[in-house]
Amino acid sequence: MEYIKEKLPVIMVVIVFLLLCAATYYYLFIGKTIYFTQIDNTKIKEITNSDMSYEYTLDCYKENGKKKILKFKTSRELKEAAFLKMEYMEITGVHSWEEVQFDELPKKVQEKYNK
Repeated sequence: MEYIKEKLPVIMVVIVFLLLCAATYYYLFIGKTIYFTQIDNTKIKEITNSDMSYEYTLDCYKENGKKKILKFKTSRELKEAAFLKMEYMEITGVHSWEEVQFDELPKKVQEKYNK
């Protein structure tokens, strides 16, 4: 029993370390955050040194209405005023996007565009 009591602090440190590693891995490589935005073609930049042709820098909103400015690249110019639902990851940035209708936006995001 004494042996276990002596090793308990080391075991606890190892467990906490492993949990922190797992949480960090999830946050950086698995966890996705959903953002919504509206296309504004005045905020587009043409790029030539990439397989993508355009880079957008847009105000984007989480479901709760919290704003974040995101950059993402596309191979074509997107439809003006279209709404996008985007998956964002901390390491890779905007991972994917799809066009959605205004009524598919969360209420707090709709409020941002209903001005």
